Amino acid sequence: MYILADKNTGGVYAVFDKDKVKTVQVFEEEDDATRYHELLIADDLDDDLEVIEVELNLVAVNCENYGYGYSVITPNDFVIPPS
Repeated sequence: MYILADKNTGGVYAVFDKDKVKTVQVFEEEDDATRYHELLIADDLDDDLEVIEVELNLVAVNCENYGYGYSVITPNDFVIPPS
């Protein structure tokens, strides 16, 4: 599993879901995480992010501790950065 994290702070990149809950996107495939990262760069995102490999249970525990949600992005999902 892969997420995007800030290179400088280690903070995890998250978006707001439809219910306005900060949500970490967890990609099953590294290529999909990389592609999403490239879309963020094309949209001029200011953060310096990198794709990192993680264990899903670690993401789940941290999200619960910080009041975030998480979403597993499968190879069949199509996600684009929010505008």
